[in-house]
Amino acid sequence: MSTRTTEDVSPVTARSQIVQQRSDRVGLRRALTYIGMTLILPGSAQIAAGDKRIGRSALRLWAGLWAVLIITAILAVVWPSGAVDLFALPAIPWLIQGALMLASMIWILLLVDAWRISRPPDLAPRHRIGLVLVISAVIFALGTALMSALSVLSVQRDVVQTVFAGGGDQVAKAGRYNVLLLGGDGGRNRVGLRPDSMTVASVDAETGRTVLIGLPRNMEHAPFPSWSPLHEVFPDGYYCDDRSCMLNGVYSYAMDHRNLYPGVPNPGAEATKEAIEGATGLRINYWVLVDLKGFESLIDAVGGITMDVYRRVPIGGGSTPVSGYLEAGSDRHLDGRQALWFARSRADSSDYDRMVRQKCVMNAMLNRLDPLTVLTNFNKIATAGKQTVATNIPASDLSTMVDLALAARKSPVSSVAFVPPLIDPGHPDLGFIRDTVAKKISATEAADTRAKQPSSTLVPAARTSARSEGLPTSSAPTRGPETDDLTRICAA
Repeated sequence: MSTRTTEDVSPVTARSQIVQQRSDRVGLRRALTYIGMTLILPGSAQIAAGDKRIGRSALRLWAGLWAVLIITAILAVVWPSGAVDLFALPAIPWLIQGALMLASMIWILLLVDAWRISRPPDLAPRHRIGLVLVISAVIFALGTALMSALSVLSVQRDVVQTVFAGGGDQVAKAGRYNVLLLGGDGGRNRVGLRPDSMTVASVDAETGRTVLIGLPRNMEHAPFPSWSPLHEVFPDGYYCDDRSCMLNGVYSYAMDHRNLYPGVPNPGAEATKEAIEGATGLRINYWVLVDLKGFESLIDAVGGITMDVYRRVPIGGGSTPVSGYLEAGSDRHLDGRQALWFARSRADSSDYDRMVRQKCVMNAMLNRLDPLTVLTNFNKIATAGKQTVATNIPASDLSTMVDLALAARKSPVSSVAFVPPLIDPGHPDLGFIRDTVAKKISATEAADTRAKQPSSTLVPAARTSARSEGLPTSSAPTRGPETDDLTRICAA
């Protein structure tokens, strides 16, 4: 039995093999080039192959899509509220989803056509198999990206429709938007059942300069305005002989007496808003209810927050065992769980100190929520927000809220907390509360119109009022009930 060697191959056969190998390589390069061209510029492969009509149509479509994306990105950066207005329209997500699906289908068809015009029968069998695998992987990647984009749009549409259902008052009050921020206690299936924190953010409609007004959850005798359904039930304010009727109980009372608020989706939040309007003298535009437990996921969705931890705070307390401590320090990066415990820990703390810490977390979140962070984490934020937030802000007013939030970042946030020694929660001086709120807001508005003065020459209005009412002020801690710069007060 003889063995065939290379010497037995005729020169003609060898030359034919070389030609075939060269042809295979040329065919492979052509196919890869067409596929690459289609990935980068859909339609360019068809033009190169001579089908200019299809190729030019695809390139125009591709250029149009990129133009829309670039314009949208510029709009989001230069005019965030305009972008919010646009995407809050119910039809926009549907249009974008339809356009994405159509563009993806056309792109996939062009890839298949790029495979066709590369003349598969002329390719070596191993090259044909390899290219089929490559195109399949590319189509799978496109499909996965499409599904992700559709998911983002679906979540955005769902959040706008369910969370921002509306019902609030869109008209600014005396040039300000007043938003009541309620922190629910986060128990399972108990979102906002007994609000753990109640803060009014009073925001100047032009400058965004903000005053945070905190009321203690154990305040009694909260008055209901004459237009409130609870005014007839509690004409002398929310009070019970057994001293159980505190401000944070208004929510659950109204939820248990829904018949008093026919047609109102959340009677608890509405009643709490009315009680705080009666106490502060402010007309509140909107309320926002945040489940403090779900607040973890909201902070994690933006990658955590960076803030000063001005004192050592236990992780745990109350019914939860203390499992560790947040150590004091500057520029500490906190994840959702750490930020939540910094805001709500009751161990080795008072209600007043907790209210300060909650405002410090709000301030850190305000500094964190820049447009780029929101855009790059939108799906996580939207998903967390749907599970965490309820509000009566309508989708049509989201752009106004975005403008105010961005403007608020440019000025110090002022704060006043109505806690001892400023008031006695069991017998609050309501006239003093309203007077202090009015003076605090007037002082911040004056700061926008007068020339800058050294901070040492400014006398805080709320503290002056406290003296005039004969309330003790000398015993107030360093981080007193009111401040004109929350960032400074929260500093380590």
